[in-house]
Amino acid sequence: MNSTIINKSCKLPDGREISIETGKLARQADGAVVLRMGNTMLLATVVANVSHKEGTDFLPLSVDYQEKFASTGKIPGGFLKREGKLSDYEVLISRLVDRAIRPLFPDDYHAETQVIIQLISGDLNSLPDSLAAFAASAALSVSDIPFNGPISEVRVARVAGQYIINPTNDQKEKADLDFIVAASIDNILMVEGECKEISEADMLEALKLAHEAIKVQCQLQIELTQATGKTEKRKYEHEVKDEAFKAELHSLLYDKVYAVARQQLKNKHKRSELFGQIVDEYMASLPEDTTVNKDLVKKYWKDIQKKACRDLVLNEKIRLDGRKTN
Repeated sequence: MNSTIINKSCKLPDGREISIETGKLARQADGAVVLRMGNTMLLATVVANVSHKEGTDFLPLSVDYQEKFASTGKIPGGFLKREGKLSDYEVLISRLVDRAIRPLFPDDYHAETQVIIQLISGDLNSLPDSLAAFAASAALSVSDIPFNGPISEVRVARVAGQYIINPTNDQKEKADLDFIVAASIDNILMVEGECKEISEADMLEALKLAHEAIKVQCQLQIELTQATGKTEKRKYEHEVKDEAFKAELHSLLYDKVYAVARQQLKNKHKRSELFGQIVDEYMASLPEDTTVNKDLVKKYWKDIQKKACRDLVLNEKIRLDGRKTN
């Protein structure tokens, strides 16, 4: 089977290079890339079903990050001679990737999707945890799976007053600020990490430097997508929709939800009970031979509730439990 191998690269602010290759490994996956920085190499693959399981109203996405023993020249020995389950560290890295990419799939995309990131070569001077989301997003970018990316993640650390993007292990140990930042070209999506007390200006400076580095990595992925020709994503229709019914339900229930939200009830259970009464009364008002799709009622009810509570904060600066916006 002939394939075109495509390589793209970008640089970190300190000149270190990150390269991405696609078209050589895991060609039967919907998308696959090998990301390399120094001697650290990650293989990221993504696959997704074309259709969804009947009744699925969420995105069944699984993200697995695994550091293979062979990546550091080790072979499992003793009683267990195979790779075991994911360690807590690997699970946490998987979650960092999941949190960054999950919101960027279309809301009505419900096909089972799997992202696997494997460390195939390790290097303490190029920590892999800050590269995992970059690899996952790149694999999605070279696939036909619907994804509103690209995104990337970087680690930003401060050592002796100097900010460093994707520090070495030694630099990380000496840092008084250690964040992993996920972002798209336009927006910061997630910040995870720890630090000693810092000023707001220092915090913003760290986020700004991280975002500037991420923009370069996102641009590389855009070029990679264009080079592979995967600019057209697969067609899908995973939801039953009824825009007229949605508008009708909105006009009937929105004001009632807004009124309950505006009461600023501190008792969460009481607030939930009042919200529930609104949809229960609507369901009770339907005739026995109704043709209304009750699954759609549940879906649109959640949308109405979310919009009313959001509008209350934006329009009147009022939060559900009465707390101030600041």
